[in-house]
Amino acid sequence: MSEFFSPELVQKFIKFGIVGFSGLFIDFGITYLTKEKLRIPKYVANAIGFISAATSNYFLNRVWTFESHNPEIMFEYSQFIVISLIGLVINTMILWLLVTRFKMNFYVAKVFAIAVVTIWNFFANLYVTFSPEATAILF
Repeated sequence: MSEFFSPELVQKFIKFGIVGFSGLFIDFGITYLTKEKLRIPKYVANAIGFISAATSNYFLNRVWTFESHNPEIMFEYSQFIVISLIGLVINTMILWLLVTRFKMNFYVAKVFAIAVVTIWNFFANLYVTFSPEATAILF
């Protein structure tokens, strides 16, 4: 259990959170622009904002959070995007549930969805995308 709360893991999670927070601005900004200004349906706008933020987050996490030196950038990026897409499904399901069933404000619900998906994304990327063991299996 002490490995779960190691200083290195906590530091990576904090960095991941900071990167995610920057992605929050990208996500909300693009979601707002596409939903409110371009009149794209809210769930499609949500997907566009989410994927834009995921792409930005990949590059920041690769360089800063996980300090990846994997030369297979496109493969690593693909893994990150697949994990993000799974996160998008989780995000959209939570968003739909909170907006449709509980009549929560769309943007308040989005905050809850992002919090849940952040935990998913961190551990999935830690153990899959940026795992030295997973990279070693490939090469």
